Amino acid sequence: MSLKLLLVDGHAYAYRAYHAIRSLNGPDGAPTNAIFGFIKMMLKLDLTLSPTHRLVIWDGGLSSERVAALPSYKAQRPPTPDALAAQLPQLVEWLDAAGWESLEEEGAEADDWIGTYARRAEAAQWQTIIASSDKDFHQLVTERIGLFNPNDKSDKVWCAADVEAKIGVSPAQVVDWLALVGDTVDNIPGVPGVGPKTATDLLKRFGSIEALLLGVATIKHEKLRNDVQTHAEALRRNQLMVRLRCELVGGPDLCALAPRPAAKDRLRQMYRRWGFRSLLSELGDEPVEKQGDLF
Repeated sequence: MSLKLLLVDGHAYAYRAYHAIRSLNGPDGAPTNAIFGFIKMMLKLDLTLSPTHRLVIWDGGLSSERVAALPSYKAQRPPTPDALAAQLPQLVEWLDAAGWESLEEEGAEADDWIGTYARRAEAAQWQTIIASSDKDFHQLVTERIGLFNPNDKSDKVWCAADVEAKIGVSPAQVVDWLALVGDTVDNIPGVPGVGPKTATDLLKRFGSIEALLLGVATIKHEKLRNDVQTHAEALRRNQLMVRLRCELVGGPDLCALAPRPAAKDRLRQMYRRWGFRSLLSELGDEPVEKQGDLF
């Protein structure tokens, strides 16, 4: 049997669920919108992708290396909304009861753990699907590692050709492309005046930032040539910032990520507590009239 690992960007899906359902509360008045949306998303991922192994990975804080290299890294991001923060532990609780593995390590970013597990699975000759819309994961795509973007309504798993069609460079060039363009989401400044098209053109011509810096004198456009020369050190820093650390140590073994049988009694208790009538019904063995008064 072919082994297929599903890696889910936990916080990204939690935020997506939180914003997709604006108002939903349990019988006790506590917010449950992120919980309900997240559960439905996980169930759909499992049904659509049919993984043999699954892992939801959560952010444990910012990388100290990245913050040391660029103190403003992600500094502009607002704090997690209180209503969402209150629901996050319950998402982990649901994952455990539903038989999913999850991982969070203090001081480690989810992206690096996702990269680490994708490379571990690749080395073991497994297929891996990363569920996230984060463009940083484009750098990981290979024959054995694909991307499932929740913003892509086609439900296709992106391969290297899809990445190149989207941004114009191969997955192996994505780190350099992001270093040139920068990333406003992560507060990483790129080279002034270098947008996606210019970055793509430069990498098509030179192949890499190293070759670009060696051959920068051959750039005819004076302003572009000067900007690249002036920001040479920033480009090298940006490579450090955007390249995922794929050799983290620890975490559960790959084989431990196989789905566990769902603890249905625990799930029933949770669904009653949250008022999720439809999810209770899907579990079966419970008369509809006993199922509360919400979803």
